[in-house]
Amino acid sequence: MRPVRFVALGDSLTEGVGDPVGEGWRGWAALLARGLSAGPEAAVEFTNLAVSGAQTRDVVERQLPDALAQRLDIASVVVGVNDTLRCTFDVHAVAARLDTVYGAFAAQGTVLLTACLPDPGAMLGLPGVLARPLARRQRAVNAVVHALSARYGAVHLHASEGAWLTDRAMWSVDRLHPGERGHRQLAVRFHALLAGAGLATGPAPSPEPEFPAPTRSAGLRWLATAGTGWVARRCTDLLPQLLALAVDETRHRARGTSARLDLRTSAAVSAALAALSVPERQPGAA
Repeated sequence: MRPVRFVALGDSLTEGVGDPVGEGWRGWAALLARGLSAGPEAAVEFTNLAVSGAQTRDVVERQLPDALAQRLDIASVVVGVNDTLRCTFDVHAVAARLDTVYGAFAAQGTVLLTACLPDPGAMLGLPGVLARPLARRQRAVNAVVHALSARYGAVHLHASEGAWLTDRAMWSVDRLHPGERGHRQLAVRFHALLAGAGLATGPAPSPEPEFPAPTRSAGLRWLATAGTGWVARRCTDLLPQLLALAVDETRHRARGTSARLDLRTSAAVSAALAALSVPERQPGAA
């Protein structure tokens, strides 16, 4: 039998940031790959195309063509947070791009793995007036992912909820990426879904870390060096619009009309999904 071919697409979460091994990253997708087949290790061919900072546009334009050329058995597509952190955020564009990616894999008969994600404002502990607009954007992306995952029959993980979000042991020092324990949690949960569907026959990944967690001093060093640069790169793009969103948020709260912002977001999601063409059913499909 030929090896199971699994390719992971997405951003830093799937690249493995927060789970360092050697000179690079490992991450939940690599951990999951080991448990997809009950045969020898060579029975799974795993490729990680995810790149830190990737948005849905990058997945469509740069990662999808490489993945489709491999005629995959399983593909994971976990992306969208970086879209919410940009001044160019447009839920219509996000929906159209994800529809393109999901549809392409469905057309090849590839098993598709997807996940909804926690909002970055809450994870970073931003003040409410700044966190709420980001949370609203992430809820919009999650709503699109939910709807399209159902449309294309994806194996979908609800990673935007649960006790793991508030367990600091699950997260790296940057508070946006899982640490090793968190990546293992994602791998374990994805494996359980796949095993339940008869799509993973190998052993489940261990939930217990292989390496000690970074010390507090190491975390502070990261924040003072790489972490500062990470924040600065995003602030130059997002901060002006985020401040404008915060002003709008404050104005609506003062007037008691905050519900209008949620309704506006819901309407935008509905319009974005309605604009997508409905995929044709395959012959014999129920």
